[in-house]
Amino acid sequence: MRVQEVMNRNHPTTYPDELATKARAVLRDLGLRILPVVDERKRLLGMLSRNDVMIISSSVSPMRVRGIMSKVRFAATVDMDATQAVREMMRLDEWYAPVIKTPQNNLYMGMLGFEHVIKAFYEKKVTRLSTPLSRVMSTKQLFVCSPDDEADNVWQIMKQRSFAACPVVVKGKPLGMVTQHNLLESGATFPAFEAKKGRFKSPSTISTIMKTPVVSLKPNNTVGDAAKLMLEKNLGRIPIVDDKGLLVGIVDREDVLRALIK
Repeated sequence: MRVQEVMNRNHPTTYPDELATKARAVLRDLGLRILPVVDERKRLLGMLSRNDVMIISSSVSPMRVRGIMSKVRFAATVDMDATQAVREMMRLDEWYAPVIKTPQNNLYMGMLGFEHVIKAFYEKKVTRLSTPLSRVMSTKQLFVCSPDDEADNVWQIMKQRSFAACPVVVKGKPLGMVTQHNLLESGATFPAFEAKKGRFKSPSTISTIMKTPVVSLKPNNTVGDAAKLMLEKNLGRIPIVDDKGLLVGIVDREDVLRALIK
């Protein structure tokens, strides 16, 4: 399975001299995590992520994309083995990688995400889809938050740990989820800056941003069940609960993909 067989050829791009606020709106409105930055000849120059744009504190900021974009840590080529590509992405803790034609011309061709490879395995109905989630889910030191937590603090931890979403838990039970996309949609900036006229801008709480109800699975559900939910609902992480509804684990796209390519 080659990268060109599963990649997204229509993933949007931005330019280095584009206003960063415009790029932020594209990420927010299309629910994207990454925007490749290209020149007028479509050569790959860098990457713009949700983390990069969350520092923008004004809707009229003159900041340009080139001022906040990141370097490309890994670019797949169209003829690369897709499994080899996602192994390198997992090593670097990157859920997305731009695809170029060759390292020599650096011509941008599309985007490869974990979900593209998960979809390919799911459609092939591979036997590993029947693996129970109890064997692949994370169970130790689960990162959760409460409705009263300040969004700034939760965002910083999500950024540090490269988490796409965080379960909002009350008395051990998931009440909802807060995602990077939710935080971007909220219009908040992190950290909270002073408001106009010098008054302190109170930070948002998770209760004002989180989404409910939460979609969850149980330990005896399968990798295939998780893959189906992730693909249908564009989920990055799924809480795993026991028969009493208590949180006992979390499965994300990397867990599912790791089980499929093991």
